[in-house]
Amino acid sequence: MKLFASIHKYDVFIFTWVFNRQAHRALSEFCRYLSKTGDGLYYVLIALLLYAYEGAGSPCLRAILLAFLIERPLYSILKKGLKRNRPQAALENFHSIIIPSDQFSFPSGHTSAAFMMATLLSFYFPVLMMPLYAWALCVGCSRVILGVHFPTDILAGSLLGISIAIFSLGQI
Repeated sequence: MKLFASIHKYDVFIFTWVFNRQAHRALSEFCRYLSKTGDGLYYVLIALLLYAYEGAGSPCLRAILLAFLIERPLYSILKKGLKRNRPQAALENFHSIIIPSDQFSFPSGHTSAAFMMATLLSFYFPVLMMPLYAWALCVGCSRVILGVHFPTDILAGSLLGISIAIFSLGQI
């Protein structure tokens, strides 16, 4: 438990440092937009485009569907099982910029899905690897800047998303 307390202490320190930067206010509106790109609508659009151009047998589409069938339930089990409070509930006198969709923060679902999609799409479209991973990282960072996640929530989400993507690619 001492290890978790130490990690949390540094997590809060980094979170507070990021949130108190002068540039934070200027970034917050842009981060709202970035965060929304990880809400799920674009994933559905990508799946529809793959279906329209490659059909139901598309290996990329099949990998995406399998990955989401694994990721969403696993993410939910982890989040509800670990029950880590979001910064607003964990820190005194702190208010996040946006209202999160659920109560707990670990792992970040936005980050998990973004890194999962970045990994899957990079496998099938390697030329897009750098912009996809840059976008996924920005989605994760936006969640910290908006005050709804600690940095380790983002780290865990990225590892979860990449792991599930790699597993799904191995099954197709």
